[in-house]
Amino acid sequence: MDSEGTFDARGTRSNPVPRPARPPVAPGIPARPAHAPVTRPAVVEWLRTPRPDAAPGVWRLDHRERPKEEPERVPARQLFSGAFIAYLCGWLLWSLLWNGYLEGWWIFVDSWWLLPMLWLVPDAWRTAANPNFELWVAATYLWDALVLILLAVSFGRIGNWREVWLRYGVPLWPVFVLLPGVWREMPRRVAWLTWVSNIYYVLLVAAIVAAVGRIGTWPFVRRRLGTQAPTTSPRPDADPADWPDLRSAGLLDAAQSLSEATRSGALGDVDYARIRRAWQGVHARPDRLAAFTDTVRKHGAAACAHPSGLRDLPVRTATHDLATSQVKIGTAVDDERNPYARRTTGVALEPSLLGTSLLAVGPSGSGKSVRLVRPVVESMSLLALANRAAVVAVTAYGTGLAPDDAFDLVIGVGRPDSTHDLDLYGGAEDPDEAARVLAEALVGDLAATLPGGDSRRAATALAQLIGPYQCVHGHFPAVPELRELLGGAPTAVGVLRTALEAVGEAAQLRELDARERQSARADDIGVLLAERIAFLDRPAFAEFFRTDGGGRQFSLRAIEHPLRVRIDLPERGHAEASRIVARLVLAQFNEAALTRSDRSLFACLVLDDATYTVTADSVRAVQRLRSANAGVLFALRTLEDVPEPLRGPLLGAVGCRMAFAGLAPWDGGRFAEAWGTEWVQTRDVTNRQIISDEPLTKALHMMRRLVTGKAATAEAVTVREVERARWSASDLAHAVPAGHAVLSLTTVRGEHAPPLLVDLRT
Repeated sequence: MDSEGTFDARGTRSNPVPRPARPPVAPGIPARPAHAPVTRPAVVEWLRTPRPDAAPGVWRLDHRERPKEEPERVPARQLFSGAFIAYLCGWLLWSLLWNGYLEGWWIFVDSWWLLPMLWLVPDAWRTAANPNFELWVAATYLWDALVLILLAVSFGRIGNWREVWLRYGVPLWPVFVLLPGVWREMPRRVAWLTWVSNIYYVLLVAAIVAAVGRIGTWPFVRRRLGTQAPTTSPRPDADPADWPDLRSAGLLDAAQSLSEATRSGALGDVDYARIRRAWQGVHARPDRLAAFTDTVRKHGAAACAHPSGLRDLPVRTATHDLATSQVKIGTAVDDERNPYARRTTGVALEPSLLGTSLLAVGPSGSGKSVRLVRPVVESMSLLALANRAAVVAVTAYGTGLAPDDAFDLVIGVGRPDSTHDLDLYGGAEDPDEAARVLAEALVGDLAATLPGGDSRRAATALAQLIGPYQCVHGHFPAVPELRELLGGAPTAVGVLRTALEAVGEAAQLRELDARERQSARADDIGVLLAERIAFLDRPAFAEFFRTDGGGRQFSLRAIEHPLRVRIDLPERGHAEASRIVARLVLAQFNEAALTRSDRSLFACLVLDDATYTVTADSVRAVQRLRSANAGVLFALRTLEDVPEPLRGPLLGAVGCRMAFAGLAPWDGGRFAEAWGTEWVQTRDVTNRQIISDEPLTKALHMMRRLVTGKAATAEAVTVREVERARWSASDLAHAVPAGHAVLSLTTVRGEHAPPLLVDLRT
């Protein structure tokens, strides 16, 4: 179980799985730098917090369900009138009781509202000569306070004072107006009764405040202030901190060890998610139960560790819930465009959403990298440490997407200090497969302009050279050799032909002859391939893309393991080469994700800048990633960076779409078309002039026109259902505030969430 998520599922890796060049930490000690403290939730409280089932994209941690439809609001005038009338009625009833106007022969019993108190207090206390007379007086005023509270609560509910407080923030119970009269009537002849009066006043206020909190006012205030009421602890047998699943399976020692680590704080949220993942693996493969029990007994909270030995990231910048694999990216705005049930709720992303892939479009400075890409990469890195995911982030060098310590591998393409090299052929062993992936990277963005409308001719041309070269040398050609062969250099082609004749490979000779015949044509694709691969044949890349076995190469086929990889591209000095490498990584990722046999880990590719990266083949592959437990995040400044024929198909291929503030109107039109329309109810008000034949009515209308300047009219209201765009191109371009975005979500199971206006700053 120490190798959970790291074993070779396919048995085809020629090189060992890359691991970071740092020693693992000792068991039980969190591995984190001293200069970068990690912020982690209190695990016990975090585990006990409820996570109810919710709609796609809802932050489930301590989520409170809202009604689907907005409750009908009472008009302000009617609300204030009812509240004021209820207050007057309550004040009048109290005044009548206090002054004795409700007592007499017509009620049959004098002081009828004091009967409960009279039944409880002895009759002897009512005489002034009795030593307990003062207690009788105090009991009388205490009973008056109880009756006052009962009247305040009753008439407060009748007058809907709670709605007044929630809407306008005015005091809920205006019963303090009654207190001066009560205070003036209190007897002052008893010395110690002054203290009793003060205590009575405090108790009265406390009772009113308690009544207010009981009907739900203070929970509202707590929500507005950002605090929450403490949750009730579950029963001991259902407390997740006691690991009930392990106890029910009979692993009492392991459950006790983990429970002690949880309560002492030695076990973090990443440890919990990682051990839960290992326990799920035991359910799938019962033969690993003994290994699981042994490693938990030995290492406790550090059991089933990640290959790096790390148990957390050096720093976190987003809010995560590893129990549900969610990362919070914002809050749905309380806006009429959002469904009422989603307003003010948290918005989160998780693997079930990213599995449909996400397209984010917004200009520079709109927050794509900081408020979306960085939280997603951070979440995937935490899940990788929990042996639940593998992440590959592609970004420009110097972007600062995350610190180097947050990754197992940092591949700096074109930088001499890079510890690993990128496999040009993605670990492929078949020449046709390697040629197809490489052709996608070299000319995939120009496929629409090529003969046939795709890159098949380019793949064929590459295969006609890669296959013979591999047959002779035992490995695929490096960039300089491939450039010479594509350019038709006589020396390179002649040497290859001689070697093939020496080994007697007639089939490969026919491939080479076919390539030479095609190179003589004016429209030969080899010229374009040679021009494109020349961008990679630069001195800066001399030590990269090696195929002779030298160096430490990284292949995208390693996403079967919980790796955290960042690939830095040289955008500033080699922009075109960076785009070729980005397309190469995307093509290799799609191929590796779709062909891997072990799909238990969620594989995520994050493209911080997908400019000129999307191709026709990649769009088709993205649609197939949903069933492969993988997904891609595309971040674009504008849809103009995608070839025109692919803009619509790309929006249709991804399940999650995100439009940031400052979107261009033509880009907004694409999103509006993808999000479609909905039926809304509209009210049309028509005013028509009232014409009367009666002299008196005419005179009144004439007088009204002289005073108001308007003719007497009557309103006609027409209510109808019309079909309108959920978000129009103009709204997306001009009505989205800064720091906000419009986000629609789809899960791999097909559940949808409509476009939501999300505040990414909360």
